[in-house]
Amino acid sequence: MVSDHFRPEPTPKTNTTCRLHANRGILRNGRVTQYPWQVAHSPEFTLDDDLDLALALADAADAISSARFRALDLEVTTKPDRSPVTDADRAVEQAISALVAEHRPDDAFYGEEFGTTGEARRQWIIDPIDGTANFLRGVPVWGTLIALALDGVPVAGVVSAPALGKRWWARTGGGAWLQEEGAAPRRIAVSGVAELADASLSFQSIRQWDDAGYLDQVIDLTRRVWRDRAYGDMWPYMLLAEGLVDIVGEFDLKPYDMAALVPIVEEAGGRFTSVDGADGPWHGSALATNGLLHEETLAALRLNPEDGLAD
Repeated sequence: MVSDHFRPEPTPKTNTTCRLHANRGILRNGRVTQYPWQVAHSPEFTLDDDLDLALALADAADAISSARFRALDLEVTTKPDRSPVTDADRAVEQAISALVAEHRPDDAFYGEEFGTTGEARRQWIIDPIDGTANFLRGVPVWGTLIALALDGVPVAGVVSAPALGKRWWARTGGGAWLQEEGAAPRRIAVSGVAELADASLSFQSIRQWDDAGYLDQVIDLTRRVWRDRAYGDMWPYMLLAEGLVDIVGEFDLKPYDMAALVPIVEEAGGRFTSVDGADGPWHGSALATNGLLHEETLAALRLNPEDGLAD
């Protein structure tokens, strides 16, 4: 069942109006059709089909996570890497995994809590609750990240943050979109800030930069920009896509932390690489900018300015 919290409108096709109707299905050209998981499996799907499914998966995730947010009986354990995990993280990933297995049975799946299932060109990459530490403390900055990657390249992404009343999504070639609770979806774009001196930077965590050996570089960068903050988790990347922040960077990341963010940032007009300039969510760090500031920011963060390469 799709919740009433959001009624997301997937990226419109030419001459086609689309939106999910709670408890009914997808409205296309005035006719309600079925949800993606009510439709018989086809060997081929369009990106719009996949985005429809991703948005509906986010509804299923929101129903679970919202019910457990600030619950007095929330179960919290510590994983081998010493990061926290809750019963909500596991339940959300299990629900999404089951729906993907049922309605995209030929696709591979990669989730934070239960790892990888299958091998295929098409892979769903899931962070059930990005910002678990916030979630378990009752801080509303957290969300479910859902991505579809084709041959390792994220081509569709959804970031759903029900405690903030916001959801962002994008698919390749379709622009980036935001829906706030009670409002119609609207297209979003990065800022036009072209000078570091005018830029707003989110560096996420000083400890991460220090552990990665980039502390001097990020401190120097904070001295060159207009404003620096550490908003944390998925939120600053979405602020970037909305044009409210201009640079976001961090370390100690896994692909599921980044995959859903990539198409949203890029379809909003920005760039997304690692801190040393490699494309994609596979390199353990992230540098996202409005595009205009990317090369200058990469240069500012280089460990070896003489050869233009980081160690």
